[in-house]
Formats: sequence, C-alpha cells, structure tokens
Amino acid sequence: MSTQTSEATTTSAETAAAPAKTHGVELSTPAIEKVRSLLDQEGRVDLRLRVAVQPGGCSGLIYQLYFDERTLDGDAVRDYDGVEVVVDKMSVPYLDGATIDFADTIEKQGFTIDNPNAGSSCACGDSFS
Repeated sequence: MSTQTSEATTTSAETAAAPAKTHGVELSTPAIEKVRSLLDQEGRVDLRLRVAVQPGGCSGLIYQLYFDERTLDGDAVRDYDGVEVVVDKMSVPYLDGATIDFADTIEKQGFTIDNPNAGSSCACGDSFS
C-alpha cells in the first residue's frame, strides 16, 4: 500500500514539474518594452500578448497581435522578462523562428514581424503565404 502511495506521489511531482509548451517567437528589446508599456496602460495584470496567424489578407494569411486574458488548450507560452507571449497550437508552426520588433521613428512606427517561414508577403506587410 505504501508503495502505491509513493508511486502516486512521484507521478504527481513529475507532472507538476513537466515544462509547459513553449514557442519559437522572439521579441526584440524594443518590442518587449512597448508591450510592457501598453500593458501598464491597460492596468491589468491578467493580460498577455497573443500572437496568431489567421486566414485572410491579400497573400492568404494575416498576423494578429492582441492582448488576451484567456489561456486556451494547446497554447504555447513564453516569458520575456515579465511579458508573457502566447501562441495558439495552430499558429506555432507558422511562427517558429519569427522575430517581433517595434520601431518608433519618423520613417516607421509599429510592430513588425520578420518571419523566415513566409514564402512571400504583400506590399502592405500585413499578410503572407
């Protein structure tokens, strides 16, 4: 009887120590700082940045970046110095190795995504295939 209890305890401990799913999306330092600033403006501690790929746009797929309080089954989560980034399980393969940056210059403002998985993109830069 004590052997079964010991095994169950070990199994529970192993389950608790199992690493969460992660993803290969990178955030640049300026992107981390901007996301942190936007989260501070929201004033909520339960939000994280969700990055997703959805059908649409002139090239077939579009990127979506938004704040989300939900955690969905199969989500991959990665922490960047206190900024959590979540990618849904369907988007993970499309975004593996992608880098999200933020620029605030006279020439360019906003988030950009450099994605090695994109075969082509449209002129507006919002969609890819």
